[in-house]
Amino acid sequence: MNSNMLDYDTTLYPEIEPYDTGMLDVGDGHFLYYERVGNPGAKPAVFLHGGPGGGMAPSHRRQWNPEKYDVLLFDQRGCGQSVPFAEIENNDTWRVVADIERLREMCGHDAWQVFGGSWGSTLALAYAQKHPERTTELVLRGVFLARQAEKQWLYRYGASEIMAEQWDTFSGHIPESERGDLVKAYYERLTSDDEPTRLAAATQWSLWEGTVATLLPNDDLLADFEEPAKAVPFARICARFFLEDFFLEEDQLLRDMKAVAHIPTIIVQGRHDICTPPGAAWAVKKAMPNAELWMIHDAGHSAGEPGIVDGLVRATDKFAEGSQ
Repeated sequence: MNSNMLDYDTTLYPEIEPYDTGMLDVGDGHFLYYERVGNPGAKPAVFLHGGPGGGMAPSHRRQWNPEKYDVLLFDQRGCGQSVPFAEIENNDTWRVVADIERLREMCGHDAWQVFGGSWGSTLALAYAQKHPERTTELVLRGVFLARQAEKQWLYRYGASEIMAEQWDTFSGHIPESERGDLVKAYYERLTSDDEPTRLAAATQWSLWEGTVATLLPNDDLLADFEEPAKAVPFARICARFFLEDFFLEEDQLLRDMKAVAHIPTIIVQGRHDICTPPGAAWAVKKAMPNAELWMIHDAGHSAGEPGIVDGLVRATDKFAEGSQ
């Protein structure tokens, strides 16, 4: 589907409260906050939020028909209401993949739909490649494959040419002598013993990510990204994962795509996504010929943009119909 529409009929489902919440001990001193929404016993799905270091929001519950789905959402290690807050120790891609499996087992599902955007799409592919028999479908948004070119686009050269003024603010927080490796320079400040130093770095990191998230400026979103409760875990965990190459080998996810090529997949991608440009989504489509790539021509990266919302809800609706 190539969406050329400027008006979208499909919106989020009505606000909904969880029918169950809790904390799951996943070991290593980490406890994950989770929610379950929808119809218990209906089609299972799991939501993987972005970041790394992001978290859930009430709007995330509304991307599935609550009568047809039984959805689990959770805050990944160190994120949101999970504890310890903003923890970077014992926090990596494969531990989070193992957490997803623990949550599936906790729910008693044989398999489920895996839904993830941005970093969540990375995690969704990593999980599905490790557990293809547990993945009924994939819904991916703003695909990020954690390749060197994608990382450099965001934190070295690329996005900097489009959001030039904001890049100057972000890079200007670091002395010129350290700007050769901004991720490392920020990480050193984000792990400083000095709280004001940590908070200042977290704010600038988070604002940069918020700036590249939308097609048009969104002051409400930037205000949310600036809040310490969001900025601190987002920046600390994100910088750590970037510094460690997301605990993946170069091109690992594309290399192992054969393991998931048979899984029904819909990719919803903003044509003007500055954060995760369409090249990664196209690479996944080429590696998964049966996947559907829905390019939204008047959207950027954010899951909240009208065309992206439309595509994601249409995707979950389509899979719900197919399961009947």
